[in-house]
Amino acid sequence: MQQNKEQIPLWRQLQATARVIQAVREGQSGSAAVEGVPPELRPGVQALAFHAWRNLGRAEALRRLLANRPPPPEADALLCLALALVWTEEGAPYDAFTLVNQCVEAAKHSPETRAQANFLNACLRRFLRERHDLVAATDDNPVARWNHPLWWIQRLKKDHPGNWQALLQAANLQAPMVLRVNRLQGTVNDYLAELAECGIQAQAVGQSGIELARAVPVGQLPGFASGRVSVQDGAAQMAAPLLLSGLAPQKMQRVLDACAAPGGKTGHLLELGVAQVTALDVDAERCDRIRQNLSRLGLQADVVTADGARPDSWWDGTPFDAILLDAPCTASGIVRRHPDVRWLRRETDIAQLAGLQRKLLETLWPLLAPGGRLLYCTCSVFLAEGQQQVQTFLAHNTDALLLPSPGHLFPGKSGKGDAVTDNQAGEHDGFFYALLQKQPY
Repeated sequence: MQQNKEQIPLWRQLQATARVIQAVREGQSGSAAVEGVPPELRPGVQALAFHAWRNLGRAEALRRLLANRPPPPEADALLCLALALVWTEEGAPYDAFTLVNQCVEAAKHSPETRAQANFLNACLRRFLRERHDLVAATDDNPVARWNHPLWWIQRLKKDHPGNWQALLQAANLQAPMVLRVNRLQGTVNDYLAELAECGIQAQAVGQSGIELARAVPVGQLPGFASGRVSVQDGAAQMAAPLLLSGLAPQKMQRVLDACAAPGGKTGHLLELGVAQVTALDVDAERCDRIRQNLSRLGLQADVVTADGARPDSWWDGTPFDAILLDAPCTASGIVRRHPDVRWLRRETDIAQLAGLQRKLLETLWPLLAPGGRLLYCTCSVFLAEGQQQVQTFLAHNTDALLLPSPGHLFPGKSGKGDAVTDNQAGEHDGFFYALLQKQPY
């Protein structure tokens, strides 16, 4: 970030970051909003936005103390951004007075905020004078304390009464960069040795994973372009081995990866020796991402653009030996990597997404051959998208048997994983896994 500071005026980065913050408030994903930023600003803006989202609850609480009424949306986004960056000296990316000065400059350089420049200056100068008292006045506010929406905090308290605080703390930490080694092209130990030669510190995690001590651009990774490794979180790397556990992958003639984009799990299945994978996704652009990722790996799958909940439009009637259903969810388990998600989601999204998950389970289950397996997973820590979803499914499908499964995995090193205890090495995101087997007739 300091390098960008020398090359590009900070006010330009703040201006662009405030627009990203405002875009998420209006319902756009943070990834899409950052992607729309000019390339020369993008790295600095992403870093600033991530810092802001991890401190936005505190910032909004402070803004309410500084202004009886919020300013217009564009100015409010800029003010809350500045407060998120400056409210504590610990970990602050810039000197407080520099930040305030450049925030005012950002306001002056934009027609949407120019009229509020003096107002922003007054609020931020007052904050610097009264920082200790203003911060103390927000300490009892749970949204300020945990930097998550109140409904999210209350949901975690209900779902995980013994772990909700640890979940919220973990969500505000930076996740490590984890790689999956393509075992068709080499071993974990061989790749670790190559990383060491390049001066990249790393350690092995799980069956095929490598956790980097510090994130690096993928262009610096040996053999990335030729598919020797992929970037994939440790929890996501559990999917393919779990689905295939105890089976001979080469005998799995028909495997469906439903909701497959961007193709990480599809690639992993093929790397482990599965003969034929159908990668299904409803979005044509995301299907192109699957093809691109498989091409880099030197692998092939039958990529189909269709709705998994409408098999009459794409299924040929031949049952699948195994199905991987990584269902759409709130992404509540991956907020370390996508800190905007907590501010993007609404409480009503949980019931809506749970309904979609239920429909996909009910629709895909008949496509599975007797004796076959379906792995249901979500990158969520909410019970409605995991444990409760599977309990309801089992109650309505007497031919379904729950095999040993991790269940809910908590983000960080501690994990949870009640039923499977030998796959918790290293860091991983929050996930839920349930491995279901269809009983023979």
